[in-house]
Amino acid sequence: MITTRRERLCLFTRYPEPGTTKTRLIPVLGKKGAADLQRRMTVHTLEKVRRLAARRKMDVEIRYEGGDEWRMKQWLGTDLVLAAQGTGDIGRRMARALHTALADGFDTTVIIGSDIPGITTGILARAFGWLEQKDLVFGPAKDGGYYLIGIRADCLNKAAPDLFNHIHWGTGTVLAETLHVVDTLGLSYSLLDVLGDVDWPADIPRWEKTLEDMARY
Repeated sequence: MITTRRERLCLFTRYPEPGTTKTRLIPVLGKKGAADLQRRMTVHTLEKVRRLAARRKMDVEIRYEGGDEWRMKQWLGTDLVLAAQGTGDIGRRMARALHTALADGFDTTVIIGSDIPGITTGILARAFGWLEQKDLVFGPAKDGGYYLIGIRADCLNKAAPDLFNHIHWGTGTVLAETLHVVDTLGLSYSLLDVLGDVDWPADIPRWEKTLEDMARY
């Protein structure tokens, strides 16, 4: 599918340096194992993104934390737009990415995380599809947050900064608080499939199931 709108997808990830990534999993997997899991999940997610990009001719940007541009290119390739996430909480970093996309002339922007094993090309395509009708789209996470946010450029200035300020990041009320802001601002939105991330030892079976499902096909 080729769209006349200019679309950008931002993948938020972290360079898989042992001891600095997926630290909550280190007691179970060790430093190297936790970093390897981060690496594999990012590559898995990027594969889904690349498939969609080939169909939609959309722009792909990697927003990274840790490492540097050279190491990111060595890891993920030289064909991607790379930018550091910068300072601040996750709200400030997402707002920065969205405003950059607006300044770059993109009509719609979707941000996703790299630790959602259940993400599919279809879900990503639906996110962009909903933005043809709605101001925003969210992918609800099982822990009460969201793994995906998409927004149209023409409503970003109205939505920010309220959309990202005074949210209790890292808690089970992130999505509910965000949707309250969206309703207060009078913006429209749609919700995608509820998916789980991999952040705690109890979440590891989600990734293992993904590997099992992939092995069947």
